[in-house]
Amino acid sequence: MKLKSLKSLKWLFLGVDVGFIVYWTITLFHLIPPQFLFEDYNNPLLVAWNWSFFPLDLIISATGLSSLYLRKKRHPLWQSLALTSLVLTFCSGLQAIAFWVIRVEFNPVWWIPNLFLLIYPLFYIPQFVKPVMQQKD
Repeated sequence: MKLKSLKSLKWLFLGVDVGFIVYWTITLFHLIPPQFLFEDYNNPLLVAWNWSFFPLDLIISATGLSSLYLRKKRHPLWQSLALTSLVLTFCSGLQAIAFWVIRVEFNPVWWIPNLFLLIYPLFYIPQFVKPVMQQKD
C-alpha cells in the first residue's frame, strides 16, 4: 500500500507518540506549570480521570512507534498497527473533548491538543480502511 502522505504520517506519529511519553513523564514528576493546569487539577476524581488515559496513550505510542519500525523493515503488520494507533488516538481526543464539553469548560491549552488528536487521524484512517474494503469485494 502506498499512502499519499506517508511522510507526514511518520512525523505525526513521532510527534504524537513521543509527545505522549513526554507528557506522562512531566505529569508523573509534576512539572506542568500551575498556569497550564486544568481547573480542579488537584481534585482526586480529576486526577484519576486524567490518569485513566495513561494506558490508552501508551498503547497509542507503542502501536504508532512499532508501526514505523515495521514499515521500515517492510513488514506488512505495520499497516494494522498504524490503523490501530490512529483509531485509538481519535478515541483519546474524543474522550477528552467530551469531558470538557460535559463540564462546560474551555481552556485552549487543553482543547487545542485534544482537538488535534481527534481530527488528524480522520485524514489517514480512510487510506488504511479503503484497501481492506477493496480486498473484500
